[in-house]
Amino acid sequence: MSGARTDAEAVEAANTALYDALEHGDLDTMERLWLGPDDGSAADDADVSAVHPGWPVLTGRGEVMRSYALIMAGTDYIQFFLTDVEVSVLGDTALVTCTENILSGGPAEADGSAGPLVGGLVVATNVFRRVPDGAWKLWSHHGSPVLVEQDDEGDGDGPDEEDGGQNDTVF
Repeated sequence: MSGARTDAEAVEAANTALYDALEHGDLDTMERLWLGPDDGSAADDADVSAVHPGWPVLTGRGEVMRSYALIMAGTDYIQFFLTDVEVSVLGDTALVTCTENILSGGPAEADGSAGPLVGGLVVATNVFRRVPDGAWKLWSHHGSPVLVEQDDEGDGDGPDEEDGGQNDTVF
């Protein structure tokens, strides 16, 4: 097996670990997955960044980790189904693009049944750097919501004839 194939597999495993940590609310693991000054790289705390859907750009390790802590604290249930995963490695830098098919939910109902579940799609770009010990650490995350087309409340036979279906997209 070539080194490039091994690197791509290692990067994909690091990418999967990111989403596993988020699903399990494991902030300690999340912190270990991100590039930082203690991993032997030349990076400092200001080198990492994240953009979550609807959020401004977060720069610096403290801001990024705080954002994940807030997401974890405010989410009772979240599950990611990653599709369209593409990994590209060039030297000590790797790029992962994927679609995050997200299922999340609120608190349980009073009777103990599951709370409301909401689905969503986000396209994500995750950039990794290899650190001196060979591990791949996340350098940057950017997630953008995917626009989803829905039929109008009409007869369901197709686009609205007045606008040719131009206003059938929701965020």
